[in-house]
Amino acid sequence: MTQRIAYFRVSTHDQSIEAQREALGGGFDREFTDEGVSGGTLAADRPGFSELLDYARQGDAVHVYSIDRLGRDALDVQTTVKHLIDKGITVDVRGLGPISGDAGKIIVAVLAQMAEIERNRIRERCEAGRAAARFSLVATGRTHRGKVSLGRPKAADGPQVVAWRKERGASIRETAEHFGISATSVKRYLAEAAKA
Repeated sequence: MTQRIAYFRVSTHDQSIEAQREALGGGFDREFTDEGVSGGTLAADRPGFSELLDYARQGDAVHVYSIDRLGRDALDVQTTVKHLIDKGITVDVRGLGPISGDAGKIIVAVLAQMAEIERNRIRERCEAGRAAARFSLVATGRTHRGKVSLGRPKAADGPQVVAWRKERGASIRETAEHFGISATSVKRYLAEAAKA
């Protein structure tokens, strides 16, 4: 019996698959998900997708939100789709419709290549932004967006944390609780002070 199968993937745990589920419309016989799994992971190495590959049978249709959900790069997407089509499984991509047979493989190859080009453009733009921020940070002490560092803001003033702990002979846990930061942050500030 033909089954409608959905596959959803988001890269981080603070993202939700609900937008993908809503866009695909629901009514699936079975759903497989990978939440918090990087797009850089091969499709076959993702727990949810690997389970889908074991489950899906000839005549089934696998529905995905977009082509990039099916692999980490153009080659992985092509390999994944070819594997599904060779098993007699139709791949249905939102906005494209069902993909099957040799014509489907050609369509996927082109789309996967376009998705990879777009990912590369995004990566290049991000790197250009980081380079501009580094240059500005060296020149002015602030990034091109006015931040004082390239990373996340510090949880607390490191030298102040170290001094407070030393003055009171406090434990790492007590220091963390006093400043409302993690014990890991306290240890990092202590390590930075030891290097200085």
